[in-house]
Amino acid sequence: METADQTQGKADTISRLFSWMMIAFLLAYLVNNTLVHAVKWPGVSRAFSTDFDWRSWAQLALYLAAFALAWLFVQNRPRSLRHDATTITSINTYLVRSLFWAVLFIGLADMAISFLRVEDLLTNVVDEQLAKDLARPQFRGPTIHLPLLLLGFIFGALTKTLGFHWFALLIVIAELAIVITRFIFSYEQAFMGDLVRFWYAALFLFASAYTLLHEGHVRVDIFYSGMKQRGKGFVNAFGALAFGITLCWTIIIIGLGGKASIIYGPLANYEVSQSGFGMYTKYLMAGFLGVFAITMLLQFLAQFLESCADYRQLPGKRKVATDIAH
Repeated sequence: METADQTQGKADTISRLFSWMMIAFLLAYLVNNTLVHAVKWPGVSRAFSTDFDWRSWAQLALYLAAFALAWLFVQNRPRSLRHDATTITSINTYLVRSLFWAVLFIGLADMAISFLRVEDLLTNVVDEQLAKDLARPQFRGPTIHLPLLLLGFIFGALTKTLGFHWFALLIVIAELAIVITRFIFSYEQAFMGDLVRFWYAALFLFASAYTLLHEGHVRVDIFYSGMKQRGKGFVNAFGALAFGITLCWTIIIIGLGGKASIIYGPLANYEVSQSGFGMYTKYLMAGFLGVFAITMLLQFLAQFLESCADYRQLPGKRKVATDIAH
């Protein structure tokens, strides 16, 4: 007959296994989605048809391998729930930090290109052919934006702060520049407003996971504030499973489910705004919704593990800053 500690140990293992398998499935889904829509592979469903295609079996093996690796990780590294929650949060923090750097670099570079184009100065900096190529979003995206995105991940590894405060300050400065140039110099271009929207969308959507971590989202409740740690842990774990994780997967599946989906469609076509001399970052803003869903999913998984630990009243509960939480 199992003891209480053995039963709790199995429950912890199941919780950890669920969280890491969810992350493994997310990675496999994103890779498989890219293979289907970008590389034109047939998809996993083809593996169960009579028409044999080795690529569909490879895609199925991708999911199986992801689950196997997650299982091996949990079995070979018996760690606490709070330790895994901290690890997932650290991964998510690096992801958000890197993307903030990338958005900063892309915004400044694309604004500079748009300014030179609208003032007819681009040919003074680059040759005529490159100037024509930079006017095409299909060229500017892979050639300018993608390297800057990779550079953002390098800077994300070299820095330790998320930098929400200075990023918000940059948005204020960009908006202030519009006011000054419009009312004092009677000068305003489409790229100036595009930069503010581009940065503000990133700040709002990327910072959501950070806000969840520090319990800064508005919580409307009647009974929660009066609950003890065990009761709050149960409510948070149930909410993360039933509402948070479900919502994130709904956004990911609907947004990336097809060629014309709300996230994949603009990304695949490098969609831009109708103003020809504005910034070419509209397609990236569609991708922000995917970033929001992925980062929130990771943070909800970390919250689930933390909440399970709270329900068991395990030591080491993370303290939330009172100036952030409601």
